[in-house]
Amino acid sequence: MNTTHSLKYSPENAAALTQAWVDAMVVGMNLCPFAAPVVKQATIHYAIEMGDKDEAVIQAFLAELDRIQASEEDELATTLLVTPNALPDFEQYLDMLDILQGLLDRSGLGGVFQLASFHPNYQFAGVEADDITNWTNRSPFPSFHLIREGMMSRVLMNYGDPDEIPERNMALMRELGRDGLIARFPPFADYIRN
Repeated sequence: MNTTHSLKYSPENAAALTQAWVDAMVVGMNLCPFAAPVVKQATIHYAIEMGDKDEAVIQAFLAELDRIQASEEDELATTLLVTPNALPDFEQYLDMLDILQGLLDRSGLGGVFQLASFHPNYQFAGVEADDITNWTNRSPFPSFHLIREGMMSRVLMNYGDPDEIPERNMALMRELGRDGLIARFPPFADYIRN
């Protein structure tokens, strides 16, 4: 799972591992309140881009943006673009996130779709790298989640206090600890720190 070894993954393996992570962590721990319905209804698309260059990531993002725009929400609610061989460095990943967000904004779709970010080395600003709370956004591979803004707004309207979600997720990570995370998703043992 360490991205320096990710070349051993085929697109099918990368998709399966990412889907297992979504099932075990994102849905299994309810880290994202709207994930369970899209997984249950099979309206989440896992797009795997095996290229290792920035241009390949950008082109894959634009293709997924076209795909989701051309689809009805009940067919394709959300897309997770997974890049097993690109952007192993978190700072490079953040630079790409800025580029993709810029493309989204310049296209006039900034209020229609939003991006969520996941990376094996995800680190919140002002938080130590080995802080367990970073695991709320750590994934097997660098990934960009393209979300329909309207869908998210509808789900969050029925959620008690959406502003508490990040704090609740961080508290969950602290409660689980390293061993609990590995028990929930064993592949984390490949690269989890103390």
